[in-house]
Amino acid sequence: MTIPRHTDLFGEIEADPVSIDDAAIRLGVSTATIRNWQKTGYLRQGTTGGITEESIQHFQDEIAGKEKLTQRANKSLKDSHDHDSVSSAFLARVGLQNEPPSSLGSRYESSLSDSFRNREGIYYTPSSVVEELFTAPFCDFEQATFCDPCCGSGNFIIRALELGFKPENIYGYDVDPVAVEITKARVREFCGYESDKIREEDFLQISIRSNAPRFDFIYTNPPWGKKLSKDEKEYLGCRLKAGSSLDTSSLFFFACVECLENRGILGLLLPEAFFNISTFESARIKALSLSIVRLVDFGKPFKGLLTKAQALVLTKQPASSTDSVRCENRGACVVRRSSSFSSNPRSILNLGCDQESAATLEHLFSIPHITLTGRAQWGLGIVTGNNKKFIQATCREGHIPVFKGSDISQGELRQPSCFIPSDFNLYQQVAPRHLYEAKAKLIYKFISSRLCFFHDTEQRFVLNSANILIPNGDFPVSSKLLGELLSSDFMNWIFSSIFNTSKILRGDLEALPIFPQYLADCRAFCESNYLDDLGIQKTPNGTYRIKS
Repeated sequence: MTIPRHTDLFGEIEADPVSIDDAAIRLGVSTATIRNWQKTGYLRQGTTGGITEESIQHFQDEIAGKEKLTQRANKSLKDSHDHDSVSSAFLARVGLQNEPPSSLGSRYESSLSDSFRNREGIYYTPSSVVEELFTAPFCDFEQATFCDPCCGSGNFIIRALELGFKPENIYGYDVDPVAVEITKARVREFCGYESDKIREEDFLQISIRSNAPRFDFIYTNPPWGKKLSKDEKEYLGCRLKAGSSLDTSSLFFFACVECLENRGILGLLLPEAFFNISTFESARIKALSLSIVRLVDFGKPFKGLLTKAQALVLTKQPASSTDSVRCENRGACVVRRSSSFSSNPRSILNLGCDQESAATLEHLFSIPHITLTGRAQWGLGIVTGNNKKFIQATCREGHIPVFKGSDISQGELRQPSCFIPSDFNLYQQVAPRHLYEAKAKLIYKFISSRLCFFHDTEQRFVLNSANILIPNGDFPVSSKLLGELLSSDFMNWIFSSIFNTSKILRGDLEALPIFPQYLADCRAFCESNYLDDLGIQKTPNGTYRIKS
């Protein structure tokens, strides 16, 4: 299997970038810290957003634990423990009468260093999340089989026992021998059953066997971003038909589907990236081919991990046009048609979008439209590699003014407050100079929850907190009008309803629908006229709906 690749600004081949969320998981820090390291040059932005794989590898090998970063972040990257010794110590304690296995599991989890958790993708599921996710299904528990492929200390398995599954019909797997023994001890404590079906095995390897087992129910929290070699990911991805979705959480999704009985039920707790990042598109397409029952947003349940956790529950049967999906988001619940997700760009599972908004989006994408894909040039702002060294607050001889993303507001640009040497050879990464010096271009904020574009006709230069967009000469909308459209409340509503992100990625902009047939002969963008032509109206609360 070949991982998709694209060319960078200099025409060289580079691997697909890693999203900021995924980089945060891999490095064990917050997304804010990742953005800070990106701004200071420790990490390099890819041409389509995210972080380059090369810079992450360099960071892990040459910088983490060596240079002074933030105290907390640096500690999380360099700390470690002798896991063999820790495992031996806890294995010796399993089964002791004065050591309840449930509390032993909690102590074992807290003993794991941040670096070990990060490498193995270990985030044990809180009992409250397990109970909310794994609700009682309507079936005959007497005969049903249950499996947790990544059982950890056994919270999902204990929940299965509470719901009435027979202990002899419950299976569990984990590569951590301590976790396996703790889970077996908890089963023994709960019902006195000595299980031989909870085993120290790699479920991914089990799933690709010709005689892989099948289960009626699978509920689990798979490893997020566990470190596997490139060859191993590609091999497993090929065997599981995972497409380009090669993160371990995605591989476990495909493995679970493979080992699920027809009409069986699968429940997975996953990182938010699974639901909206392009890397996971193949997994989302597979999920939408089946009957999705629930999507649940659990917020940030893991201590020290800022990535949100969301859940997917589905039945292994072909999706139907009449399928309804319960979207549960912080106490609120809406019911949506499955097709409303399929019509989204990249099959994004935007569970925070209500039914009316979803219907409006579905309507919009059904109208003939174009996108920016293949119809524009894109450029990254200047990455100096060392802002402290190169950026000056006043203009000096041989320096040029340069603008930051924060300088851009709705149709306006602040006076420059940064100046850098005009010699581009000094910098880590720059776009081709002709993009900066185009007679007309759009510059826009990169780190923002709102689309904010400025039409530049004075050949201004920007830092990498801003990016460049130049529509092709034959694009049916002028660059000035395009900037006004992209900055409009309507386009911002579409963007936030689908992507719900704090960074403006090229791939997301390229997916937005543009209706040039309703912009002909326009000198300036008028949202009310545009909405009338589209059959859309703005609501008092700032959302949009189909005209009744």
